[in-house]
Amino acid sequence: MPPKSTEPTYRQAIEELETILRALETDAVDVDDLTTRVQRSAELIRLCKLKLRSAEQAIDQVFENLDEDEQDELTAE
Repeated sequence: MPPKSTEPTYRQAIEELETILRALETDAVDVDDLTTRVQRSAELIRLCKLKLRSAEQAIDQVFENLDEDEQDELTAE
């Protein structure tokens, strides 16, 4: 069985970002904790961007493969 990843899923990262944002909006974060939360937010945003780019590349590859299959079918006719 492969080891479990400690990296959050996209959904988990978004939920954590929303939690941090709600805390910041309600002034529930003291100044001492503010820097830590802002740094964590930056990490989560980077993670989400990477996951979105990865998904975009995978989707692009699917469409490229479909286009190649279509071209092959047209050439075979």
